[in-house]
Amino acid sequence: MLYLGIDTSNYTTSVALYDAETGEMSQRKRLLPVRSGQAGLRQSDAVFHHTAQLHELFADLLRDIEPSRIAAVGVSSRPRPVSGSYMPCFTVGQNTAKILSAAWKVPLCEFSHQEGHIAAALYSSGRTELFERKFLAFHVSGGTTEAVIANGHGDGFDLTLVAKTLDLNAGQAVDRVGLMLGLDFPCGAGLERLALQNREPVRVRPKLKGCDCCLSGVENLCQKLIAEGREPSYVAAFCIEYIRRALELMTDALLERYGSLPLLYAGGVMSDTIIKNSFTEKYNAAFAEPVYSADNAAGIALLCCRKASDVYS
Repeated sequence: MLYLGIDTSNYTTSVALYDAETGEMSQRKRLLPVRSGQAGLRQSDAVFHHTAQLHELFADLLRDIEPSRIAAVGVSSRPRPVSGSYMPCFTVGQNTAKILSAAWKVPLCEFSHQEGHIAAALYSSGRTELFERKFLAFHVSGGTTEAVIANGHGDGFDLTLVAKTLDLNAGQAVDRVGLMLGLDFPCGAGLERLALQNREPVRVRPKLKGCDCCLSGVENLCQKLIAEGREPSYVAAFCIEYIRRALELMTDALLERYGSLPLLYAGGVMSDTIIKNSFTEKYNAAFAEPVYSADNAAGIALLCCRKASDVYS
C-alpha cells in the first residue's frame, strides 16, 4: 500500500508517496516563486502560489498510480505541534488532503511541519530506530531555529521544546546576508559555495542565554564587514561559521543539561556541508540527505504510514 504526504510550507510545495512494502519514497516539490532581490513572500501570495502549483505536482506524482493503492493521506497542517501554531499557507495542503481523504474514503492523518522534518531526517539517515527512543533534535530553517527532546512512541514522537533562537532564525540570517552579497533567494546553497572559496581564518563569538541563542548580531556584523570592503567569500564564511558555532554551543549546553542523547539535525540550513561535516565528526550526529533537509512531504508520508498502520490496522 502507498501513503500520500502533502506539505505546503514557506517556501516549497511538495507531495510524496511512501511504499510500505519496499520502503521506497517518491516525491515532487517546487519552490514558490520569489522576485529577485526579495527575502520572502507575504502569506497571501504563498497561499496563491501553493494553490497554483499543487495540482501540477499531484498530476506528475500520481500519473501511473491507481487511487485504490493509496491507504491513507497525511498532511502538515501547522508549523509546530503546539497549541496556537498556525500559518495560512498550510491550509492549502490541509484542505486538499481533506478532499482526497473524503473522495478516496481513506484515513486522514494530520501532523506538524516540524514533525515532518524530523521524520524525513530519520528516514534519509537510516535512523528509524529512533522512532522508539528518546533523542535530541534540532530543526534549523528559515522559519524555525529550535531544539526539541523527542520521545519516540512507534508511530511518531512527542516533542518538548528545550532551546530556541531569541531573535533571528538561522535561515533568515543566511538569506539576509546572501541578499547583501547579491545572491538569489533562497540563498543557502549560494552562500555555501561562496564560503568554500574563503582562505582566511574566521573568528566568531556568538553568545548564549541559557541554552538559547541570539543570531541577529551576525546580520549586523556581516553588514559591517561588507562596508569595510571584505571579500564576499569571507563574509559568507563568517556568516556560516557564526551559525555553526552558535548551534555547537547550544548542542554542548543541552547535552550537559540532559545527558548523552542521540543527535539529529533537520531543516534546510542543516544541508550546509560545512556545518554537517563539523557536527558529524564531533557528535556522530544524524543528518537528513540534502533532498530531505529542505522542506518536503516525505516525512509526512512516512508518519502517515506509521500512524495509519497502527491506528487503523
